[in-house]
Amino acid sequence: MRYAEIVFNLPIKKRFIYSVPDDIKYGCRVIAPFGNRKIMGCVISIKEKHESSQYKIKDIDSIVDNKPVLSENIFKLAEWMSRVYMCSLGEALFTILPGAKKEKEETIDILISEEIKTSFDLTQYQEKAIDAVVKSKGHNVFYVQGVTGSGKTEVFLQAAKSFVEKNKDIIYLVPEISLVHQVVEYFILSFKDKITVLHSGMTPSQRLKTWRKIQESTGNVVIGVRSAVFAPVKNLGLIVLDEEHEGTYKSNSTPRYHARQVAAYRCKKEQAALVMGSATPSLDAYYRMCSGEIEKLELPERTGTGAMPEIKIVDMKKEKGLFSKELIKTIKAVHKEKRQSILFLNRRGFAYLFFCRSCGFEMKCRNCSVSLTFHKNRKLMLCHYCGYKVKPVGICPDCGSLDIGYSGFGTQKVEEDVKKLFPDLRIKRIDTDTVRNKKRLKKILNDFKNGNIDLLLGTQMVAKGLNFPGVKLVGIVLADLGLQLPDFKALERTFSLITQVSGRAGRMTKDGLVIIQTFKPESGVIQKASRMKIAEFYKQEMSARRALRFPPFVRIIRIVFRGKKKERTYKMIMNFAETFKKYSNRDIELLGPVECPISVIAGNYRFNIVFRGDDFLKMHNIVSRSVNSFILPKDIYLEVDVDPVSLL
Repeated sequence: MRYAEIVFNLPIKKRFIYSVPDDIKYGCRVIAPFGNRKIMGCVISIKEKHESSQYKIKDIDSIVDNKPVLSENIFKLAEWMSRVYMCSLGEALFTILPGAKKEKEETIDILISEEIKTSFDLTQYQEKAIDAVVKSKGHNVFYVQGVTGSGKTEVFLQAAKSFVEKNKDIIYLVPEISLVHQVVEYFILSFKDKITVLHSGMTPSQRLKTWRKIQESTGNVVIGVRSAVFAPVKNLGLIVLDEEHEGTYKSNSTPRYHARQVAAYRCKKEQAALVMGSATPSLDAYYRMCSGEIEKLELPERTGTGAMPEIKIVDMKKEKGLFSKELIKTIKAVHKEKRQSILFLNRRGFAYLFFCRSCGFEMKCRNCSVSLTFHKNRKLMLCHYCGYKVKPVGICPDCGSLDIGYSGFGTQKVEEDVKKLFPDLRIKRIDTDTVRNKKRLKKILNDFKNGNIDLLLGTQMVAKGLNFPGVKLVGIVLADLGLQLPDFKALERTFSLITQVSGRAGRMTKDGLVIIQTFKPESGVIQKASRMKIAEFYKQEMSARRALRFPPFVRIIRIVFRGKKKERTYKMIMNFAETFKKYSNRDIELLGPVECPISVIAGNYRFNIVFRGDDFLKMHNIVSRSVNSFILPKDIYLEVDVDPVSLL
């Protein structure tokens, strides 16, 4: 009889001893009794003996894997994540590992109908960037900062080729599943059967099958979203982090890891190159470029026949309705030219606020402190945080008045109005409501690329990295929606979004046009984004962050307490703040405790503390000790967010 240390996907920072069969292997998953349940765990060490214990050693129930799913590199990565993001080793491991028990013979659709061939020569800037990455030895960090349409993907492709020729593995990350297909399409001609797709849209058994394939070969080109950073490659040569600025690279559940940080750790430990890229780097990355920590590779001009678009700002205070006269006229003109348009609005649904004109009542989620969104096609009011739904009402629930209405607008409302205004146009909408099915998303994007759609309307899905040669016009329906959010990254996000969406226009022509509709045309962010004054915006925002002591000039750790009882939850976080004071010093600031900006989600009251400091290791050590020593009652939950990208 042998003994194994096993960890489970539970918030318990403890390793459990079980007796196991002689043929058990390190890194295999098992089913084991835990309390009155049988749950999956992972074997992290095997012992011939065990230290005497007051508890009876239990036998495992069954072995899930014939071959280990866990390598030494991946185990060390999980240990690092457990330390940095203050979660249990089991939570970190099961975030990384595939969840299925068995592989099934399922088709993994990665082949695209067309193969893209680049029809233009490399620019001198592209050649210089490729040369720098290819000649790098060991661990180097690069950032390809280029205007939209400057050929960043071609730089990544050529760099990847050189590493694959040396039998090295590549991990290529994108922020959205919709972009996975586009990258595969671009890479398929060069890498064919070496391409492996790994993302959350796959079934668990597909993920397990793909995991095994990657484990058993080298020269892989793994393409996927955030979780693909954990791909179990044997011989890592390069990680590409495309559209680095995107917030979707940050996990919103425990462990709250950032793919950029995980990629940097893996590249350092496995002596690989890390190449990031964006037209609008995150302020954190930009700061590190300025300090020389990251080598900057610039692509200042568009490739081929493309040119930067003309950008116009329209003051909506002088207009009526959702669309300005300028935008309506231009959409019609573009359609006459047999060209395409994109309309962008950063909000789903039909209308985002129910209100009573008599008493001022607003229809809010009963579980969350946010307004419900009206989804007309489903005849429902929905909460986008917890999923609560209720039928729309005809009278005010508070005072009984019939004088009610819906204000604001979302993509569904815009779609309805667009179809009335432009009955001759073929129109499709892309948001998370319409493309839950990945095949539907792929079909819409292919139809648009092939000219079978005249106008594409969407949320952030249309803002990220998509390349459509036929697009002449991009209309931003309301550019200032995100400016008023109580979050330190609100201006950065708005600037990035406007710049990125604008970049979809005129990628293959010199007559691209962008129309920005806004109620705040004088806003510095909107003015700088419209004139592509990227360096000016970063200089101004860096100055503000420095003065306010926010990242990248300090590091922050956010602790959120949530519970069903408001007073009890608040009392617990106050007790936690007192615990912290035992360890605190002048170098670490404590902001709060206060209610979170979104104070209730899914019936849970939320309070947070933000720790802020210059010495990250010292702050992390103190916060970690405070978290580990604090005893939580069963009805209160604690969430740790290291380097949060939002404070909502």
